[in-house]
Parts: sequence; C-alpha cells; structure tokens
Amino acid sequence: MNRRQIDGIVRRGGPWQAVQRGVLFAVLALFCAYYLVPLVVMISTSFKSLDEIRLGTLTSLPQAVTFEAWAKAWGSACVGVRCDGLQPYVWNSVMMVVPAVALSTFLGALNGYALTKWRFRGADVIFALILFGAFIPFQVILLPMARTLGVLGLAGTIPGLIMVHTIYGLAFTTLFFRNFFIGVSDGIVRAAQVDGASFFGIFFRIILPMSLPAIVVTLIWQFTQIWNDFLFGVAFTVGESNPVTVALNNVVNTSTGVKEYNVDMAAAIIAALPTLAVYVLAGSYFVRGLSAGAVKG
Repeated sequence: MNRRQIDGIVRRGGPWQAVQRGVLFAVLALFCAYYLVPLVVMISTSFKSLDEIRLGTLTSLPQAVTFEAWAKAWGSACVGVRCDGLQPYVWNSVMMVVPAVALSTFLGALNGYALTKWRFRGADVIFALILFGAFIPFQVILLPMARTLGVLGLAGTIPGLIMVHTIYGLAFTTLFFRNFFIGVSDGIVRAAQVDGASFFGIFFRIILPMSLPAIVVTLIWQFTQIWNDFLFGVAFTVGESNPVTVALNNVVNTSTGVKEYNVDMAAAIIAALPTLAVYVLAGSYFVRGLSAGAVKG
C-alpha cells in the first residue's frame, strides 16, 4: 500500500470506517438479493416448459428458454369460460386506469387550488372531511357504493369502476395538491386577480403549469393504486368487464386440468409489467416530486 492510498483511507475515516462501509454494503446486498429471489424465480419459471419444471428445482435456471407460457398467458389461457388469455382484461384495465387517473388528478388539483388560494369559510372543515376519506377502509364503502352504482345503472361496468376509483382517489390527490399549493406564493394569485384573471384562468395558466412535481407524484401514485386494485375490481365488475388483476386471480386459481406454473408466472409478470415500467421510467421524477414538496406537511 503506497502513501497515497494510506492518505486516502485516513481522509475517509480510517480502516475501521472502511470496514463498516463494507459490512453495510454486504448487508444491503443480502437484503436486495433476498427481496429479488421471488422475482427471479417467477421470471425463470415463466421461461421453462412443464417437463423441465417437474424435473428441475425451483431455483434452477431454464435449460431451454421458451416463450410458450408467455404466449398462452397473453392469448389463450382460460379465464372462466373464456380462453382468450389476459389480453382483453389488460385492455379493460387500460380503459379503466387512464380516465380514472386523469379525472382524480384533475379534480384533486382543482380541490387543492380552491382550498389554498381561494380561502372561504369552512375550508379547513371541508379539507378535514376529504382527508378523512383517505382513512376509510375499502370494505366499508362496498355496500353503499354498490347501491349507488345500481341506481345509476353502472353496476358491473368499466365506467362504474372508473367512478369508484375517481371518488376514492380524491382524498389522496386533494391532499397531495393542497400540500404543494401551500408553498406557492399567494402574491402570484393576487397579482393575476388584479389583472382580471378568473378562477379557472389562474388555475390553468399559472397554477397548473407550476404543479409538475405534484402532478407526477399523483399520477404515479394513482396509476399504481388503481392498476393493482383487486377488491373494487372483483366487487364492481363481472365477466368480460373484469380488470387484469381479477383475471389473473381466475387464471392462477383454476382447479381444472394440469397446473401450469409457467403460465401462472408469466401471467403474473404480464399483470405487473405496467407498474414496473412506470417506476423504472418515472421513478426519479417521483423522488423529485417528493423532495419538491408534493406530499409535505
């Protein structure tokens, strides 16, 4: 070890601190590996044939990679009496998630704007009541929501599920935007009012363009919550209108024929890919939104 290396160790805190860092990294690597083992097993199993699964071990890598399980999970696996795979149910989830995320985000931004920049009597009480909705368990609202959807003629449909997720997501989206807008200067709004800008003019031209961090956090949060939801999907949709999470449950829990573990694993990964893609592609923006104050307070 030369003098430059010794000086480097001393500047970093000495040999003991280097040992501590090494132990810390080793422990973190161990936890990371432990966390990723199920995902590795799922991916590995999805690329195996049934014969290889029966003869091999759970953690063994595929000897001959095959995409048959993926093709069957997507296009021909049986979900109930239909054998169209997950494809139609994935599109059901897309048709549900996109408008539900857009509506809940827009209404949450509008609520947060009104509650912070256009103060009125009872604003704090209204916000407290909205926030209370974030702590209501899903199971509590199943019966009244089912009755409401029945009265509106939306029971068992994708539009009905869109309404459910939009309403239930308003508590969270309002909280995110309200906490973000608190940090926006009131002087900007007053100056715009002096110039004759209206309520919606200020919102669309000034406030909303400044809200990118809060919008990103809200979009990612809502997309993940709505896409991964199972309870509302199984309670408020039937048959061909089921989202992908309900279809996945029906594929995995089928009790007829040979148990195809490779198809089950491929189907589970297909159902999880959109949320994984969102976090991989937009994860850094999510962290930036958090650090910018989208959920502070």
